[in-house]
Amino acid sequence: MSKVVKFGGSSLASAEQFKKVGNIIRADKERKYVVPSAPGKRFSNDTKVTDMLYACYDLADQGKSFKAELDAIKARYQEIIDGLQLDLDLVDEFKTIEKNFKAKAGSNYAASRGEYLNGIIMANYLGYDFIDAATVIFFDENGEFDAAKTNEVLRARLAESKEAVVPGFYGAMPDGTVKTFSRGGSDITGSIVAKAAKADVYENWTDVSGFLIADPRIIDHPEAIETITYRELRELAYMGATVLHEDAIFPVRQEGIPINIRNTNAPEDNGTWIVGSTCQKSKYVITGIAGKKGFCSVNIEKDMMNSEIGFGRKVLQAFEENGISFEHVPSGIDTMTVFVHQDEFMHKEQKVVAGIHRLANPDTIDIESDLALIAVVGRGMKSTRGTAGRIFSALAHKNINVKMIDQGSSELNIIIGVANEDFETAIQAIYDIFVITRL
Repeated sequence: MSKVVKFGGSSLASAEQFKKVGNIIRADKERKYVVPSAPGKRFSNDTKVTDMLYACYDLADQGKSFKAELDAIKARYQEIIDGLQLDLDLVDEFKTIEKNFKAKAGSNYAASRGEYLNGIIMANYLGYDFIDAATVIFFDENGEFDAAKTNEVLRARLAESKEAVVPGFYGAMPDGTVKTFSRGGSDITGSIVAKAAKADVYENWTDVSGFLIADPRIIDHPEAIETITYRELRELAYMGATVLHEDAIFPVRQEGIPINIRNTNAPEDNGTWIVGSTCQKSKYVITGIAGKKGFCSVNIEKDMMNSEIGFGRKVLQAFEENGISFEHVPSGIDTMTVFVHQDEFMHKEQKVVAGIHRLANPDTIDIESDLALIAVVGRGMKSTRGTAGRIFSALAHKNINVKMIDQGSSELNIIIGVANEDFETAIQAIYDIFVITRL
């Protein structure tokens, strides 16, 4: 067996954390390929190294002195090196970074150096080979991830190394310039490496003991999920659950490789298993609850709308013309509602409204702002009667007005729309009825 292990920023924020990571890797000889993030926060008011690099590069880009900021970054890494008592010198690496900052190599390059330098330290600490992600992970001319080329080159390179460290978060464009994934993209790198290595398991180590049923900032000590399917995770991640970058699912899903979310600070915990499919029933009817604030609804009414061919396409064309994607489109006989991100929509709302009038000729258009969407997800809902009724009952008990409800044909999730101000109370009510009281 072989395992790919990815460690998040909090797991590598200090020398002390590095030692925990080292113990975890050495405890299992199957952990052969390591994907590190940049150092995260050591304490609550600390700054992540990636943010320090962004700020440093902003000064360089403006032609201002960035010496003090770069020295602070050097100090963060030196603190880790000294704490691990390594015979390692990053002077030449920082000279190259300084030179490239002055040459305005780009913010993608700047941000990637956090993982790059941490990868060098990690490889030195473990005695593993170091593989620069820019030499094995590729993007095409449009900046899209080139999965085929990456898999071919990376697989061949990993075959040469019994054990290796591949920094997360970045790769290279066809001209060799560094390109990063979106924030949190080290999760994606781990998944890409697991696919290329044909690993048996992709372990993603973070600062929580697995995926939680609900946001711990809303629910006190929510229970962890033992097993979740890729589809359930995709739904929860899209709606704001942030333990794992949502795009990290796809490479391993194609290969049928399970993901195991683990806690660096509690390695004895089993964590959460993310699998393609399972016969294991979830402990509760629901698997998880997640949501986001900041939506608005555009409600379009027109008599006999349902008999007008192409009406929905015409309405959505107005959003497409203005570069706005929609979240949900529940509809009735004479009504159609489009839910969109408020911050994207608000600056273009009148253009969109004018476009709808021009293209679809509706009777009325009403806009409601400051809405939140909550996803209640679970493979157990399909075989359980009255799930939607229990949700409505829980929300009614808390005097919460439901603005929208939408259930997919797969019966895997139910989406509920509520006012922003009711968001936290709604999640608490749903968690309570399914997990605590289990009515």
